[in-house]
Amino acid sequence: MDTGTHIVMGIALGGIATLDPVIAQDPITTQTVLIGTIIGSNAPDFDTILKLRNNAVYIRNHRGITHSIPAVLLWPILIAGSLELFMPAANMLHVWMWTFLAVFLHVFVDIFNAYGTQALHPFTKKWIAHGMINIFDPFIFTAHIIGFVLWWQGFHPGYTFLSIYIILIGYYIWRYIDKLQTIKMIKKEVPDATRVIISPTMRWSQKHVAVMSPGQFHVIEVKGNHLTIHDVYDRKPVPNNPILNEAVKDSNLAAFLSFSPVYRWEVEEDEEGYEVRFIDLRYRSKGHYPFVAVVQLDEELNIISSYTGWVYSEKTLRRKLEVATTN
Repeated sequence: MDTGTHIVMGIALGGIATLDPVIAQDPITTQTVLIGTIIGSNAPDFDTILKLRNNAVYIRNHRGITHSIPAVLLWPILIAGSLELFMPAANMLHVWMWTFLAVFLHVFVDIFNAYGTQALHPFTKKWIAHGMINIFDPFIFTAHIIGFVLWWQGFHPGYTFLSIYIILIGYYIWRYIDKLQTIKMIKKEVPDATRVIISPTMRWSQKHVAVMSPGQFHVIEVKGNHLTIHDVYDRKPVPNNPILNEAVKDSNLAAFLSFSPVYRWEVEEDEEGYEVRFIDLRYRSKGHYPFVAVVQLDEELNIISSYTGWVYSEKTLRRKLEVATTN
């Protein structure tokens, strides 16, 4: 989920924690738990700092090791241990317990969007992404804001947010049923589909869908009960030739391939050499596929520039490739 949602979830957990008798009777522990749940609800995303290095490192590692089983166990210890230095009078066992719940909930809710996480690392590096919830869900965020207003009006924060979270559990169940119905509708249109990858939007009824079949990729948009096939591409394996063999050695393209399960590729030749482009088919927006990896090679197949990430115009992509060349 987005940072704003994780922040409000951390505050909400701090409110639910007031149902814990040990916390309810100790203002210092109450305050420490609230700080712990807010930090814990955001800690797995501290790997966002990797963006300062480059997109390739960020794409390869974001929602990876920081969302893994060891990290879920380690983050609460680090956070509670740090808080003890500043608030030694707090009950650190309960601070740790609620901080652990905040970290766990962060990783848990992240597996329901299209990006997913490596939540079962180190047992498997497979990305777990259920494609049920958009990275920012207005209903989830608004439910928390309503809870904050009720808290400010004098309602008990624990019972308020416990009630809201029961409603949100029902919401997730409904979104899961809706996903199954979408898959059923897709398979009626593409009977030989082997994999259906759903990317929900902020609108409940609208979804971007990439479908894999033995010989083709289908790019589909679903609006309610209406299905539109926008593009169909033949599945072409990446050939074993000198141009592609050199391109895949590039760190940006390698990062793209580690993240994207469904893509098409193309090679263009010009007077300066070759341009290899890989295009993720999951995120079609207004007729454009914004998540790409591009590698430029000279005539001797030396890599001269590359980029991977989100670009919404060819002009922006050219500028980023020029920057990469100068660096």
